[in-house]
Amino acid sequence: MKIRYLVAWLVLLAVAMLNGALREFTFGKYVSELAAHQLSCLIGILLFAVVIRQYVRLWPPVSAQQAWHIGLFWMVLTVVFEFLFFHYVAGHPWQVLLANYDMSAGRLWPLILIWVAVAPYVFSRFSRQGGR
Repeated sequence: MKIRYLVAWLVLLAVAMLNGALREFTFGKYVSELAAHQLSCLIGILLFAVVIRQYVRLWPPVSAQQAWHIGLFWMVLTVVFEFLFFHYVAGHPWQVLLANYDMSAGRLWPLILIWVAVAPYVFSRFSRQGGR
């Protein structure tokens, strides 16, 4: 993978951290933890869309296959970071981390991972069709 894919993911990571800070210091104080999580996930998807769209416009994937590779690379980096950082650095137990994947309990985290994986392909398809 080219270094710019890693740099783009680091930008996504920074956006995610800013989104988390936004949740903690604003609406997270006024709504339940679940509602704050859900709203934060939706905001994250929108913010990631802006970043990924810009990335695809600046450095368009040369093929659909490359777009999928980029998205899957970012998704894997995200999952690895989440589990390693939040378990070993932040001290969250594995059960808490795994609970974020339970959509039947209202957790929307898997939607972010799916979006990160598919967004490069989605935006590259729109770009190729002349959409801006």
